[in-house]
Formats: sequence, C-alpha cells, structure tokens
Amino acid sequence: MAERRAWLLPAVLGVVAITALRVILLVFDKTDLFVDEAQYWLWGQELAFGYYSKPPMIGWVIRAFTELGSDAPFWIRLPGPLFHGATALILGHIAARLFDGRTAVTVALAFVTLPMVAVGSLLISTDTIMFPFLAAALAGYLRVLDRRQIPGALFTGIALGLAFLSKYAAIYYVICAILAAFVLPGARPGRRAAALIVAAFLITISPNIAWNLANGLTTVQHTLDNADWVRDPGTRAGLNLAGLAEFLAAQFVVAGPILFAALLLAALRRRTPLLILFALPILAIVCVQALLAQAYANWAAAAYLAGTVAAVAFLMNRHRGWLIASFAINGALCVLFPVAATAPGLLTRDGQPLLNRYLGRTQMSLLILQAAVDENLQTIVATDRDILADLFYTGRDSSVTVRALPPRARAPHHYAQRFPYQPTTAPILIVVRAGDEVPCDDARRLAEIAPDTGAYRNHPQTLYRAAGTCLSR
Repeated sequence: MAERRAWLLPAVLGVVAITALRVILLVFDKTDLFVDEAQYWLWGQELAFGYYSKPPMIGWVIRAFTELGSDAPFWIRLPGPLFHGATALILGHIAARLFDGRTAVTVALAFVTLPMVAVGSLLISTDTIMFPFLAAALAGYLRVLDRRQIPGALFTGIALGLAFLSKYAAIYYVICAILAAFVLPGARPGRRAAALIVAAFLITISPNIAWNLANGLTTVQHTLDNADWVRDPGTRAGLNLAGLAEFLAAQFVVAGPILFAALLLAALRRRTPLLILFALPILAIVCVQALLAQAYANWAAAAYLAGTVAAVAFLMNRHRGWLIASFAINGALCVLFPVAATAPGLLTRDGQPLLNRYLGRTQMSLLILQAAVDENLQTIVATDRDILADLFYTGRDSSVTVRALPPRARAPHHYAQRFPYQPTTAPILIVVRAGDEVPCDDARRLAEIAPDTGAYRNHPQTLYRAAGTCLSR
C-alpha cells in the first residue's frame, strides 16, 4: 500500500509548483475578460439552476471565488489553474491504480502541462470546471468495476452529475460506459451498481432539468443551434471535409503533437482498451459534428482525461524518448502562453498582437459608458452580444443601466432573455455595429468609436441618441 501511495508526494509537489507559478503569472495578466468569461461572471451575480446556454456550475464557482476576493479578472480566472491542478492529481490516482507510481507521477505532470490546460489556466471555461468532476467519475467507475460497492456507485453518479452541471459534454461518459460494456466483459458494473449510478446521476442533475423545463428548454435549443444540424436541407453545401481536417489538426495542438499521436497509436495497437473507450468515441462524435457542420477544437476536450492516461502509459512502455520530447514541446508552450498574456505585444502577426481578441474590450466599454454620461443618458441599449457582455462587466459599478435590444421572437442570447429593454419615455443611447441598421427611424447619430488596439480596433461601433419609446414601435 505504501508503494502505491509513494507517487503522491512527488506528483503533488510538481503539480503545486506549476499551479503556483500560474497563479502568480495570472496576477500580471493584461488581457481583458473574453465574451464568455464576462457572461459567466454575470451568471454568478444571479445564482440559478441553469442559464441560457450552459448549466450552472461555472456561475456558482465564479461567485464563490469573487466572494472570497473581488470582481477583478484575477479572481474570476483563479479557479482555472486550481481546478486543472486537482484534475491532474485525480488522473494520477487513476494511473496509480491501473499501472504504477512512476506512471502516476508522469500522468499528473503530463496533464497539467497539456497545451489546452495551459490555456485553460489563463481563461475560465466550462471545460475547466467540468474536468475534476469528470475525472472523479472515471476514478469512481473504475473502482465500481473492481468491487461493485454501493458507496462507489453513488460517488460515481454524483460526480458525473456534478460534471454534467458544469458542462453537458459530460454525457459523453454515459455513451462511453455503454459502449465499453458492450465491448469489454470487464467493463460491466452489474445491474445494481449501474442502477445506483444512474439514480445518483439523475437526482444530482434534476434541478437543472427542472430549470430547463420551466424556461422553455432554452439550453437544449441553444445546444441544437450550436450543433447546426437542424436547418433547411437546401442550404447545406455538403460534407465539411475542410472543417474535419481543421478539427483533427487542432487536436495536435490541444493535447500536444506527441501525446495525441500516442493516443491514436495506443488505440491501433489495442493498448489500455478501457481507457481508449473513454477517449476515442468522444473524438469520433465530434469528428462527425465537424464533418456535418462545424466543431471547435475544445469540443472534444473530455477525451483527454482518459486519453492522457492511455497515451502516457503507451509511451512509458517503450517510447520514453518520445515522452521526454513531449514534455519539452508542451512545457515550452506552457511557458509561452502565460508570458504572452502578461505582455500581449510580445507576439504579433501583421503588426497586431496574436491575443488581439482579448484586448480593447474594456476600453470600448469605457468609451460607450462615457458617451452616455456626456449625453446625460441613463440607459444604454446594445445590439451585439460581445458589446453587452463587457458593458455589464465593465459598467458593474456605473449608474448607467445596460440593456439588450428586445427580441422579436426567441431570445438570441442570455442578455436578450434576462435583460431586454423595456421602453420608457426617457431618451437612450443605442449602440450598433458600424454599418448596421439602427433599430429606430428617428435616432440621431452621435459618433463612431473604436479603441486604439484589440478586438474592436477594426470593428467600430456607432452610437445613436434616440427616444426611449422608439423601440416600442
């Protein structure tokens, strides 16, 4: 038993050292909150069992951390490195159970230095919040397969439920478990254990199910919109082979080129089949999505929990030179990303910072808020979700009220759903993208504004003064 636990101290020391360095560098991060990050912060201001496009856990976590500190970007993003560090140690525990202590330490350090983890430690996301719960569910499930005990089954169901409350992609593990049970006799937990896992899972997620039913299944509809499978067949151009190729190429960056290749080779050579069945089916599902419509690189992120364990175990066997090379490549990226965030002008392309999309958002919001004050207007109505996201965050202490353009049908985003403008007699400031049609015929153009750098430098906004009643027409 002591030998099996000997891995823990070196793994904890390594993971804590990397995590501490990330936290320190996060203090000096000079990027603005991205659209999604600002939206997650806003969700935390109004705790609920669900939100427009995601389950509630990320809002709860951000609220907890900002209550401990402040609403500054550092506190909003602080869960990132901490949650990833916890996930690395849980995966180390899985590797120690399946292999040995040396593999466990290597797995923990390999995961915490994945390129996607390096980025996820700088920007708060639902993947980050989901990972430790999903890793815990995998650890619990492996224990259930060995012992089929009631506490392990309940733990697994609750952990999977918490992962689902963090991101709906956790449902992939249900699919993977069913597939594994069909393929591998040793992956069948028994009827009672399976029933307990399902019951614990359903009870844990029931508040979010109830919220969705009470809110017109808005999150389900948003998920279908993202998948983009439901549309007029006449508008479909055919299979998106370029999108599939782009998605697969991106996976060599997400996990690192060597680890991703090792995962594929481990599958071809039928190594660690159970772990492979909790990784490759997720990649396959998202590949189909990329082929039929589109898929972002992080949509298969859940594959790299079991996938990292499988890839490292494969390389530890006879390919340790490649494993060292993997640490060298991924380690370099882990240093590059946070350093670039502390000095956004360090990396440029065509004269603009590579982190352009994370710059200039606060400056744009300040320009808009100042325009409202200069015009003695108490309400800003914006048409663009990106602008609304940062206006709510940057203007959180302002006396100016921010509202979304009232939707004509189903709300296109959270702001239109929860904060639509209610017409009054007081004049308002309307913000639209430069060149877009203003929603009021009698609006008076004030200015076209853009920050000096960043996301909106070449995407200015036009400001209009209008009667508050104009939008009621």
